[in-house]
Amino acid sequence: MPITPTGKPLLDAALGIRQEKPPVWIMRQAGRYLPEYRAVREKAGGFLDLCFNPDFATEVSLQPLRRFDLDAAILFSDILVIPHALGQPVRFAAGEGPLLEPLDANAIDQLTPETALEQLEPVFEAVSRIKSALADDKTLIGFCGAPWTVATYMLGGKGSPDQAAARLFALQHPEAFAALIDILVEVSARYLIAQFRAGADIVQIFESWALNLDEDAFVHYVLGPNARIVERVRADIPDAPIIGFPRGAAGMIGRYATETGVNVLGLDFSMPVGFANKMLPETLTVQGNLDPLRVVAGGKQMEDRARAIVDGFKNRPHIFNLGHGITPQTPIEHVEVLIRAVKQ
Repeated sequence: MPITPTGKPLLDAALGIRQEKPPVWIMRQAGRYLPEYRAVREKAGGFLDLCFNPDFATEVSLQPLRRFDLDAAILFSDILVIPHALGQPVRFAAGEGPLLEPLDANAIDQLTPETALEQLEPVFEAVSRIKSALADDKTLIGFCGAPWTVATYMLGGKGSPDQAAARLFALQHPEAFAALIDILVEVSARYLIAQFRAGADIVQIFESWALNLDEDAFVHYVLGPNARIVERVRADIPDAPIIGFPRGAAGMIGRYATETGVNVLGLDFSMPVGFANKMLPETLTVQGNLDPLRVVAGGKQMEDRARAIVDGFKNRPHIFNLGHGITPQTPIEHVEVLIRAVKQ
């Protein structure tokens, strides 16, 4: 059955309608590279105060669209609002990133999934406000962190280059780990459902730490939980459009696409365009995948690589994005040039 266009280029691309020019959004497009974001961040105080204040969260979500010709706003929040809502305190230390008190096997039973969504009500209010402020042709993206990625912070207490604490915990305490994943699947799915009901057009599941896993671990920690979230969301929101971003999935991207059932497969910047085209169904929309440091450097190399990505995916639906989040030192004028190059 033909898909009826929505009038939103990015949402249409996500639904499988190839656009003449790829729609564009940028991961972390609301962030520290923008002076107006830094001003609001200063006013908010703590980072979570910014995330949980609907006025501030709405403002910073809309800021990038005032500067750039972007096709979507993404809710300003953080993947770690989920553990915070589950009763595991999260704090953000300058220069250190997020810090949590690591869970042990006994502490998992002390989490509070039954009241988690109540703690997240300010997020849903922000979604509603952002949606009401957007032009009709702009898409609103909601999101959550994937269970494995969120669990790595909950078990390790902070980000790490190899997620060793969580990997070891999963091997040594499989029952406790499975219980934690079950909680995260259910709460994350309910969180995304609530975002859809508040006005999100599409949501993204950030599996930011899909790398560093062997094949068996990837199947059990990434594929299974992500597929369960998609199924659970669509049980309440039929045909819900969903982006999966399994950073570092490498040779497992084909299985991720087919076994999770996502509408869009987000590609990290290490993924070769030709390999992605070979491994993924030709009707599947892809998103990505410029190296963020190319935008920091700017110039001809950035434009050439961006055009090569657009050309490489010209025969399938494609949403242009970076292959990971934009970095704080990125010059604003480089972002302007990048978007103009892609749109032209």
